[in-house]
Amino acid sequence: MTSAPAIPHDTAGHRLALALIFVTPALWCVNYLVARWAPGVVAPNTLAFGRWAVAAALLGSFTAAELWQNRALVLAHWQRFVVLGALGMWICGAWVYIAARTTTATNIALIYSASPVLITLLSVLWLRERFSRVQAAGVVFALAGVVHVIIKGQWGALSGVQWVPGDLWIVATTASWALFAVLQRRWPTPLGAAAHLCAVSLGGLVVLLPFTLWELWQPGQPAVGGQALGLMLLAGVCPGAAAFWCYSYVQRQLGVARASSQLYLGPLYGAAMAWLFLGEPVGWHHAAGAALILPGIWLVSQRPPAAPPPPEDEHLAEEHAI
Repeated sequence: MTSAPAIPHDTAGHRLALALIFVTPALWCVNYLVARWAPGVVAPNTLAFGRWAVAAALLGSFTAAELWQNRALVLAHWQRFVVLGALGMWICGAWVYIAARTTTATNIALIYSASPVLITLLSVLWLRERFSRVQAAGVVFALAGVVHVIIKGQWGALSGVQWVPGDLWIVATTASWALFAVLQRRWPTPLGAAAHLCAVSLGGLVVLLPFTLWELWQPGQPAVGGQALGLMLLAGVCPGAAAFWCYSYVQRQLGVARASSQLYLGPLYGAAMAWLFLGEPVGWHHAAGAALILPGIWLVSQRPPAAPPPPEDEHLAEEHAI
């Protein structure tokens, strides 16, 4: 449910969207750090609820007037905002934290790397977006680079991947994100990007609230203290409001399929941030992966060729001939 059709490619907005392709994944990768620090500090649904409460408050502080002016529209389509909130804020939020309890980061990254492919397929088949062979080649390059980073350059490791119950949670979140991305385009609205995201965040909070209350009611759950609140604040600002707003902006400018290409940078940026903040090593396989991912991103971001004009009606052609 985006606000407007794509803006012509020669505008400043288009150039900004191309730049944000490389910024947005860095904001999302902050969530990797939050996920590493969260176990034993805050429960999954509680963390997701706090994250989007922070994001909604931040966005609402400067979009309240716009939302109030469009309150009739928001109320008329509240079901859509709740559906998007469930897909993007609950499933793609709390479920990732739940999955991390039983699966590995390698499996999470490997499964998630399929989401741009799903988004591209859905956008071409459902939304009828044009996608050229050059862009398809970019998808192949970028996906190969992602897998190369994940398996550390050892392609034989693919046959040794062990699947555990947590992987099913990530499969669900991958499909959910693809559906979230396509539905945003399928359900347009005149709301600006920030106001739209605020409305979706509120829809997500409605879905998250009962699960959060149930979680807090369970014995043995960590109390929400200062460290938990800090994680909620960090997650709400960077991988919450900022990352989702940037992704929405890129999607509105470039289309669903091309916007999804930025997701391929996730494993690469994640490795860099893990090295910087967690002391995890960076290897040559990251450089090799970047050599595939970056050209792939460039190819996917190219504007597809214009659709050929429809054939002239035979009757009109005869009249012109006369």
